[in-house]
Amino acid sequence: MIQYALKCSNGHGFDSWFQSADAYDKLAKAGMVTCTQCGCTSVEKAVMTPRLSSARSTQAPAPRAEAAPSKAEIERVLKELRAKVEANSDYVGRDFAREARKIHLGEAPERPIYGEARAEEAKALIEDGVPVAPLPFVPSRKTN
Repeated sequence: MIQYALKCSNGHGFDSWFQSADAYDKLAKAGMVTCTQCGCTSVEKAVMTPRLSSARSTQAPAPRAEAAPSKAEIERVLKELRAKVEANSDYVGRDFAREARKIHLGEAPERPIYGEARAEEAKALIEDGVPVAPLPFVPSRKTN
């Protein structure tokens, strides 16, 4: 796991964890890394300060004081995120794990997808190095 300090084109800064540097690169290229404040997909790595501990001080740095977003703001951002995911990704339903693995192995064309997977399927994908991330909403089931 690797943590990156990120910044969107609107100037919002936030931190996020990724399975690996390659996983970040693939998700960013697919437009799946979004700002936690505005949902913008134009996100890049920000300059990070190294975490150093000194022999004299073992105290953790004081946490940054940030105002918690309101429930309405959270709902707005989640709604925007959902709209972007649905507009820019293929819904593969319950075949998500199988399709993600095929894309990872080069057996299917690379494209952003979303869908549903059981916890054990998602865990197996992560263990096999397939870059996946949980969505903070339940996908709408699309029917033909």
